[in-house]
Amino acid sequence: GITIILFYLFEWSPGLLSLIINAFLLIVGYKYLSKMTTIYTIVAVAFNSLFLHLTESWNISSDEIVINAIFGGVFAGAGIGMIIRVGGTTAGTTILARITNKYLGWSLSYGLLFFDLIVAFSSYFIIGAEGLMLTILMLYIGTKTMEFIIEGLNPKKAITIISNEADQIASQVTVLMDRGVTVFSGHGYYTKASKDILYIVISKQEVLKLKRIVKATDSNAFIAIHDVRDVFGEGFLDISKS
Repeated sequence: GITIILFYLFEWSPGLLSLIINAFLLIVGYKYLSKMTTIYTIVAVAFNSLFLHLTESWNISSDEIVINAIFGGVFAGAGIGMIIRVGGTTAGTTILARITNKYLGWSLSYGLLFFDLIVAFSSYFIIGAEGLMLTILMLYIGTKTMEFIIEGLNPKKAITIISNEADQIASQVTVLMDRGVTVFSGHGYYTKASKDILYIVISKQEVLKLKRIVKATDSNAFIAIHDVRDVFGEGFLDISKS
């Protein structure tokens, strides 16, 4: 981001600027990164700077600027996502995203989007309103692509159920859906009444069937549905092969 701003302002080499700025950020963020992450980051920065330099003179003739932004977001997000998935970073705002992930619990993809948006908005007076909107579009698509790569290709649903008929619901889920059920013991803060809490992980296609079971058994049951990714264990993915 900063590299592109300086390129538009002074026509400085993007490859060289990227190497200098990222080297500085890597030194600053070194203590927040593991040894392996640092090694992967150095490799990523070196190749990123090299290819920025090699492609600096390329000119792609296209009037479809929205399509260009979409493809740019997809390819950038996929590339950064694969680097982060193996434990590296691309330096720059990715280091800041890793720091906020470690100390503030932010999602890596949305932490990166946050810092990239700061840079994007700061470039408004250089690239104009249209350029800014296209940049935001590209960043959003890149973020969703990166999230898809980082968090996995195996989305599931985790269901939390609180019911007076927990045992009957668990029995039907086991028999009719052939799914395991984890039972936690809990109590209501206000009533202090003890209740069993069911936790079930299923595919998105099985959610409707589970809802029907719960509705038929206890129409007053409390149900919370959560998105989860990369589920490992019996009935799902084998973690030894991941």
